[in-house]
Amino acid sequence: MQGTLAIAAERPDQPDVVALLARLDDYLAGLYAPEDNHILSPAQLLSPQVHFVVARVGGRAVGCGAVRRMPGEPATGGQPYGEVKRMVVDEAYRGRRIGARLLATLEEGLRGEGIGWALLETGRDQHQALRLYRRAGYAPRAPFGGYPDNGLSVFMHKRLAP
Repeated sequence: MQGTLAIAAERPDQPDVVALLARLDDYLAGLYAPEDNHILSPAQLLSPQVHFVVARVGGRAVGCGAVRRMPGEPATGGQPYGEVKRMVVDEAYRGRRIGARLLATLEEGLRGEGIGWALLETGRDQHQALRLYRRAGYAPRAPFGGYPDNGLSVFMHKRLAP
């Protein structure tokens, strides 16, 4: 890696971050039909309920991720949770544990807000993402948040210790 990795809260509407998200969108469009992609746009990521972080190396955006704070619902036993969204690491920087560090940063933010669960929906064909989440302690769970159980989605959760 050229330069030091820095992960910090940033706006998702910066040109280099928008380009990173666009590459993620293109990747997902190659795997799933539009109705099977549950994507938050850069504008939606500006919501006060979303905490968005960017990983930079030498000033270059090389990864990002977000959590959307959600109220309790029947599928979560009434417990509020943080939903992991828009996780991506630039292909040239994969294999360097940047994704794991992004995820840990997001989880720490949830813990700091007193939110005890992190949930996510990802695609069954996103093998690298599934490996990352399993290694980070995420386990399979039932659908939540109104997502359809379409056979393409994998639902996972992790209890965040205080």
